[in-house]
Amino acid sequence: MSQESDQAAETLRTIWQGTPGLETGLDEECSPNKVCRNMKDVSFDGFAEDGVDLGTAWRSKLAREGKLSGASLADLVMGKAD
Repeated sequence: MSQESDQAAETLRTIWQGTPGLETGLDEECSPNKVCRNMKDVSFDGFAEDGVDLGTAWRSKLAREGKLSGASLADLVMGKAD
C-alpha cells in the first residue's frame, strides 16, 4: 500500500471506531463544499410520454436497462420475506 492508501485506511478505521472529535477535523479537511441551491428548476418534465405517469416511465426505463429486479426496496434491504 502507498502512504496515501495507508492514511485513508487509518482514517476509515478511526471513523468506524467512533473517535470523538474526528468529525470536525474531517469537515475542515474536506471543505469547501458548496450546496447547490439551484435545483428548483430541475424537473422530469418530458421524461414520460403523454398519457404515461412518471413512475411507469421510470420502471420502463429501468427494465430496458436491466436494472429492474422486481424486488421491493424492503426486499433488497431486509431480504425476501418467507
